Amino acid sequence: MHRFRSDFLNELASRGYIHQISEPEELDALFCRGRVTAYVGFDCTADSLHVGHLVSIMMLRILERTGHRPIALVGGGTTKVGDPSGRDETRQLLTDAQIEHNKAGLLRSLSKFLDFEKGSALLLDNAEWLDKLEYIPFLREVGVHFTVNRMLTFESVKSRLEREQPLTFLEFNYMIMQAYDFLQLARRYDCRLQMGGSDQWGNIVNGIELARKLDGRHLFALTTPLITTASGQKMGKTAAGAVWLNAERLPPFEYFQFWRNTEDDDVGRFLRLFTELPLSEIERLERLRGAELNEAKKILAFEATALCHGRAAAEKARAAAEAVFEHKGQALEGLPVVPVDRTRLAEGMPIIELFHLAGLCQSHSEARRLVRQGGARLDDRPIEDETMRVDLDTFKAGAVKLSAGKKRHVLVRPV
Repeated sequence: MHRFRSDFLNELASRGYIHQISEPEELDALFCRGRVTAYVGFDCTADSLHVGHLVSIMMLRILERTGHRPIALVGGGTTKVGDPSGRDETRQLLTDAQIEHNKAGLLRSLSKFLDFEKGSALLLDNAEWLDKLEYIPFLREVGVHFTVNRMLTFESVKSRLEREQPLTFLEFNYMIMQAYDFLQLARRYDCRLQMGGSDQWGNIVNGIELARKLDGRHLFALTTPLITTASGQKMGKTAAGAVWLNAERLPPFEYFQFWRNTEDDDVGRFLRLFTELPLSEIERLERLRGAELNEAKKILAFEATALCHGRAAAEKARAAAEAVFEHKGQALEGLPVVPVDRTRLAEGMPIIELFHLAGLCQSHSEARRLVRQGGARLDDRPIEDETMRVDLDTFKAGAVKLSAGKKRHVLVRPV
């Protein structure tokens, strides 16, 4: 492992965040000399960030904690174009209203990890400069520094063309716009470093070269490795979809369970990347084996949930998990709650429909299969009849617990 003199880069290296750095010695010296401003960009494609964004978010958090200034740049402008990186098809274009809605959700995600109120971290929107660009002046100032020959060599473009998938002229402009973002942040905020995933290396280098050609500025790039699980799956993807950071998208209990179910071989690595536990404690935990390793997984789940949702929510999620999985249905506070229309229940509702409404099954046919395979439970009792109906009498205690298999549970309440 490369040893750095600066606190920031040394912590990144020791925790496994670094994949590539442009001019590592020079960047290390820059961090040793004083406060450095660095940024990560997040496009407004959804109203919450997810676990796949966490590595970049944690780097910004470490940057802030070590006395430097992080910029979280939301892509109010670039979202109108769409990043072609890692995609085989054109993104659906969003309306201005959808982008504004999503931007508000991203602020909620980022505010969990960074302090924008005190000014130690900045939240900016690239629409501030991109929306004001005039086409011909932009092409003359910026476009002349990009050759189509070189742009065709970048992975985001090359992979689409090799698969014979269409790449629109709109998307082809994305890398120029991202380079322009870095230039503007350097000019306005003396931002010296852009960070991102390994697939962003080419885009970041474009910004470095543009700033050098136009302003003679010396900027830097730092990328993270692609985070996959020990079994080779992309980090943050589950059978049920993305693992969202905002509670309205994914309740804290389910977020806790995502981390609790970490594969054995990933525990130490994920403790380094996704918690702030001291490295000495992490080294102790990753030496645990067998049943003791479950304790390390619980600590990972608690610490990761506390960072995202607060320690109170993490305590509730931990208590609910213990109730469900260890004490067989005692206190259920912390489980996700699904409201169901009381008038519909009064008429009687098929249990199959209730499982679908509760989000435990994607369709009625999937719910039927769950019942037939013995995986459907109501208040911990197996459901054996797929034609069973529930009504308000079922909810005399105020709520019932629905379970799909051993690990997915919700509380259903009439409203």
